[in-house]
Amino acid sequence: MLELKNIVFEVTDDDGNIKRIIDNISLTLGDDKYFVITGPNGSGKSTLARIIMGIEQPTSGQIIFDGIDITNKTITERANLGISFALQQPVRFKGIKVSDIIKLSSGRDLTTIEACDYLSAVGLCARDYIDREVNSSLSGGELKRIEIASVLARGTKLSLFDEPEAGIDLWSFQNLIKVFENIKEQMHGTVLIISHQERILNIADEIIILDGGKVSKRGKREELLVDILGASLEGGLCSRMNMTMGKEDC
Repeated sequence: MLELKNIVFEVTDDDGNIKRIIDNISLTLGDDKYFVITGPNGSGKSTLARIIMGIEQPTSGQIIFDGIDITNKTITERANLGISFALQQPVRFKGIKVSDIIKLSSGRDLTTIEACDYLSAVGLCARDYIDREVNSSLSGGELKRIEIASVLARGTKLSLFDEPEAGIDLWSFQNLIKVFENIKEQMHGTVLIISHQERILNIADEIIILDGGKVSKRGKREELLVDILGASLEGGLCSRMNMTMGKEDC
């Protein structure tokens, strides 16, 4: 279980003015559920994910994971406790093979066949990718799926995905949705996705809406999705969230 208690995150601009990005957020995320955090651009979604992972340190507040206070723990310590994080833009590693990434992520001596199984789970033909380098020869969609495969290999209690649809084409997005649907069916642990795409919202157990650094609404998918889609049809939510995947996903 993840508990966020009165989380505040502030930054100081070039003129010395303090800007509050996260404004006193308190949330409890239960085990073995699929959560999606959504909201307008600039509402603090990605910042909140980075705070949970330890990439950013909250100005104030407390983070409890499985009964342990992790507020001041490092990224490595949080990872060792069972938190995974997939970035908006996956990192490329010249000279490192896909098989190396999968094996390192698992934390154990995987066989090549076992590593291939994780690639197959995200819709990649293992024999075409297992020995490739994680470099610029891979597309954005391929990198996203390899990163997700590495998260699956870790098998952690909490998996964070920050806007997994960012920077990929529509074809890759369609395949990415299938991957997340499969993850949900086989899930052992909590998944938290930062996204404003309708098809990702549609596979959530619960949706959390941020606005202005605060939680404006939280509820089951079937309760909130109607309101979200209604706002989209009126043109309000769609324009505020800057959805760019086309009318169908808007």
